[in-house]
Amino acid sequence: MKTRQIKPVRPVEEKPLSGGTGFQPVGAELQVTRRNLPHWQVGGATYFVTFRTKQAELPVAARQQVLAACRHFDNRRFTLWVVVVMPDHVHLLLRPEERSPGEWWPLASLLHSIKSFSSNQVNRTLRRRGSLWLDESFDRIVRDDEEFLEKWNYIRCNPVRKGLCEQPEDWDALYEWAGQGPER
Repeated sequence: MKTRQIKPVRPVEEKPLSGGTGFQPVGAELQVTRRNLPHWQVGGATYFVTFRTKQAELPVAARQQVLAACRHFDNRRFTLWVVVVMPDHVHLLLRPEERSPGEWWPLASLLHSIKSFSSNQVNRTLRRRGSLWLDESFDRIVRDDEEFLEKWNYIRCNPVRKGLCEQPEDWDALYEWAGQGPER
């Protein structure tokens, strides 16, 4: 997997990472990276994220494993507002948390953790090998409260729009923040 160098819009002071993860911390300055799609990051932002399976349909047990992986770092590395795991894709609305003052968890690092762990779990459950997820994800910075609510409703109603259930609450792999933890 080739990654391209982060190209900051404005100069960003580079800080060494402990642990050698290869992911650069995100500061308050806007950072733009690009693979096939552009990825914009700014500390404290909320993101709408979508990632897709690589020609796999996820049964209920696998969707539950992916949902658990998405929730694992909630209120530690990120605040997870809402997530839905569909048979062939995942939608999340989340905000990376500060890992130290003025330095946020990189979205790429968070998504890598979710996708890597869930891929291993699902592959074990389905007795399969290989990549479960497409390499690249779609992400968008949520710009205001109106867009935040629009994305939240889009995510929660996705199974209903696809004809998979009657009500969002009936879907087996939906999580919505219920008010515990930090406020938006």
